[in-house]
Amino acid sequence: MSDNNKIPYKIYLSEDEIPKQWYNVRADMKNKPAPLLNPATLKPMGFEDLRPVFCDELIKQELDDTTPYIDIPQEVQDFYKMYRPSPLVRAYCLEKALGTPAKIYYKFEGNNTSGSHKLNSAIVQAYYAKKQGLKGVTTETGAGQWGTALSMASAYLGIDCKVYMVKVSYEQKPFRREVMRTYGASVTPSPSMDTEIGRKINAEHPGTTGSLGCAISEAVEVATKTEGYRYVLGSVLNQVLLHQTVIGLEAKAALDKYNITPDVIIGCAGGGSNLGGLISPFMGEKLRGEKDYRIVAVEPASCPSFTRGKFAYDFCDTGMVCPLAKMYTLGSNFIPSANHAGGLRYHGMSPILSQLYHDGYMEAISVEQTSVFEAAQQFARVEGILPAPESSHAIRAAIDEALKCKETGEKKTILFGLTGTGYFDMVAYQKFNDGEMTDYIPSDEELAKSFATLPKVEG
Repeated sequence: MSDNNKIPYKIYLSEDEIPKQWYNVRADMKNKPAPLLNPATLKPMGFEDLRPVFCDELIKQELDDTTPYIDIPQEVQDFYKMYRPSPLVRAYCLEKALGTPAKIYYKFEGNNTSGSHKLNSAIVQAYYAKKQGLKGVTTETGAGQWGTALSMASAYLGIDCKVYMVKVSYEQKPFRREVMRTYGASVTPSPSMDTEIGRKINAEHPGTTGSLGCAISEAVEVATKTEGYRYVLGSVLNQVLLHQTVIGLEAKAALDKYNITPDVIIGCAGGGSNLGGLISPFMGEKLRGEKDYRIVAVEPASCPSFTRGKFAYDFCDTGMVCPLAKMYTLGSNFIPSANHAGGLRYHGMSPILSQLYHDGYMEAISVEQTSVFEAAQQFARVEGILPAPESSHAIRAAIDEALKCKETGEKKTILFGLTGTGYFDMVAYQKFNDGEMTDYIPSDEELAKSFATLPKVEG
């Protein structure tokens, strides 16, 4: 047996090795993410400005650009122990099928009932809402993974949960919806006729299949108009990326056990929670000049925020009621094609990741969904896990990277994030298996029309 084969299929950490602190990558960034702006005044928003929308403790985390490590509350640590640490898996079977000299590892976040990494932040946000004495929380969800995770966390802590689910996903994924309802959440297709913003969007876009930007607007409206509620978000915000760093911290600790250093780190990118969580500790080393890694964000060609978006201040929601964030964006009124089967449908990207990308610390590629599902099918057949469509964007890029190594003979070590499972995505898999899946890429004209609506903000 070669030394290479002595590395186990799954590298597990012990329960005691679950991170006890989150890592705040902003502390090591020379250029910090630009501040959130008040849409009415275009002035930076502070703690008091954000209190009507977010929980107090989460606002502190959102605004903290200097503290490198933030303690994880003991109650959250105890919850994490139900499904963490998650395994780091050596993809021996995939390597063999590809005939590549590359070594492929993936951090698997689908080993909890919610089926994804989203629970890592859902329990934190629900915990702080409960601690503040709130009655409940509101949120949006795209593919349904975040809504599922938040409904679980809310049920565990005994608070109410109202979910606005992108209409196309609400219709395509009835079982994901029913899991949320089973955990006690109310689930409303968005845009709905229950809110002012929902009615306005339906009037302006008759028959629309919705977007995350629409659902965010509705969830924020309900939170700010209902006493005892606050809005929580599953991606994009600084606080969410902070909570998700348990992924990268565990992955790095597992690799360090065997003195493994990845050459390429790959993550899918929609709003940025999984990618940011996976890469943060590695990015920290890169920012501090300790090590160098090639870091790749993979996004859908139908919603290409990084690769075709603009780095500018934009509304975080379609209804234009949320703060302005400086990020790579396609425009807040951009509504992705309904045929896109994954949950990576947000018009913008995390301000943290946007700044890092803008400063050249990472790269981005876009891939078409039929190619993504081809990779998902190949992975499922040899690795035994049915991957979520979102995760499969990273799988596509990892396979392509491994095939390049096959051509060149390079023995690169590849790490990617497998964010969750795809068992509630069978409508998408059915379309792929039946040959009915198509690829839609927005035209330059469509994007130009959306860019024209960007707010006029200097800086």
